[in-house]
Order: sequence, then structure tokens, then C-alpha cells
Amino acid sequence: MIADVAKDFLHNELRDLRKAMVWKLEGLKEYDIRRPLTVTGTNLLGLVKHVSLWESRYFGEVFDRPFPEPLPRWDDATQRGADMWATEHETREEIIDRYRRVWAHSDATITALAIDSSGHVPWWRNPEVKLFNIMVHMLGETSRHAGHADILREQLDGSIGTIAARAKSQPDAAFWETQRAQIERAAKAAANA
Repeated sequence: MIADVAKDFLHNELRDLRKAMVWKLEGLKEYDIRRPLTVTGTNLLGLVKHVSLWESRYFGEVFDRPFPEPLPRWDDATQRGADMWATEHETREEIIDRYRRVWAHSDATITALAIDSSGHVPWWRNPEVKLFNIMVHMLGETSRHAGHADILREQLDGSIGTIAARAKSQPDAAFWETQRAQIERAAKAAANA
């Protein structure tokens, strides 16, 4: 029984994070979802493309249930990093639609298998895993990248949060300027102490 509760909890958390990833693109212009916002080129659409690729691998190949569409190989050095950005020929809609098809594929795997079902991750040092391990791993990965997306979106337009319903109740610019000034004062005081 606890296994079913754990599986449902992890699955629901993953579902919420997926929605948050897609929501981070809403209302932004094409350039803003694609442009590199860090030294390494991290961008919002690339993050969605990245989590889509890896979720398809972990809930697909690992359990011998490959995602039915062609994807870059994880072990092809020439493809490394291609999942972190979108070319000018890839559309927002294509990437989001693929991510949603990946959700459906992953959800089917999660639903069909018991939480202790065995899988094999050839790129891990200890490749023999259970569905539980992969659910926790993907929850961690998606959480990590949702955090990146939070920061990138905040840099673009000050929008914060994980769900669209909360976007309307965000503090105004004056609140954030006061907050930022208080933090800056504390940082300078600590540096001078």
C-alpha cells in the first residue's frame, strides 16, 4: 500500500513540475524564450527541450519502452548539448507538443509498472534500478530545471512562481526594489564586518 501512495505522490509532483516548465514560456516573445540568459547559454525553451529528452529516455529506454519518435542519442558526442537549445527551425509549439507526448509516454510507463519494477540505465555507474529510483531522479532533475526556469523568467519580466494562478498576485516592482535594497544593505554590512 505504501508503495502505491509513494508512486502516486511522486507522479503527481512530476506532473505539477511539468506544467510549471511549460508555464514559464507563456506570454513571452519568441526571442526571450530562446535567448541565452547565462554565460553557458541556458534558456527557457532549451530547458523544456532538455527535460523532454531526458524524461523520454528515463521512462522509455530504461524500461525497454522506447519513446516512439527519433531523439538525439545520449551517447553521441556530436549531439551533446543539442538538447539545451532550440534551432531556428524548431518551433515553440513543436517542443511543447513533444514534451506533452513524452508526458503521455512516461505516464503510461509509470502506470503500467510497479514501483519496484526493474530497469537498466547504461550510462549510470550502478545501472540496475527500480522505477522508484527513476521517479525520484526525474523529480529531482525536473525540479532543478524548474528552478533554473524560475530564475530565468524572473530576469526577463519579474514573474515568479510555479503556477499561472499565482502570477496575478505577485508583488509589484516597488516591493521588489525595497526587498532588493534591504538584501544589498545586509550583504554590504556583512562584507564590511
